Amino acid sequence: MLGSLLTRCLIMSFGYAYPAFECYKIVEKNRVEIEELRFWCQYWIIVAALTVLERLGDVFVAWLPMYGEAKVAIFIYLWYPKTRGSGYIYKTLLRPYVSKHETDIDRKILEMRARAWDLTVFYWQNFAQYGQTAFFQFLNYMAAQSSKMTKATAEPVNVQSNGSAASTKPNGASKDD
Repeated sequence: MLGSLLTRCLIMSFGYAYPAFECYKIVEKNRVEIEELRFWCQYWIIVAALTVLERLGDVFVAWLPMYGEAKVAIFIYLWYPKTRGSGYIYKTLLRPYVSKHETDIDRKILEMRARAWDLTVFYWQNFAQYGQTAFFQFLNYMAAQSSKMTKATAEPVNVQSNGSAASTKPNGASKDD
């Protein structure tokens, strides 16, 4: 438990916070060197890809011993000044794969975007139809309650000779019968 917490803190520090601060310093320089900017862009591209792959495959590899520690080591390897592993991984693994499949990836993204829009419209229409039905049911309920209230107050009241009031039922029988 404590090891997992410590590993998460290290990943957040060395995998995200420190590189983000380094990126900030590069972007805020008066004169940005393109190689430094390219390096950090490659780093964040690889981190994003690793995060997606981790979410998909975490069930299969998270149980391995030293998994968290290996993640920390990979993050440090990616940005450490002597190794600068993100440049190597980007040039040897990621760039060849993505450039080979770029058109397929673009097509899949457009298909997923269209499906997401269609799904959004479908659920919005269902939600609107359900809301309309519920609203009309509510109005019918309120109208029914209103008519019950007006019937109860509209019952004629007869004053009897002894001074007591009695309501008359529709069939003409008095309340006392």
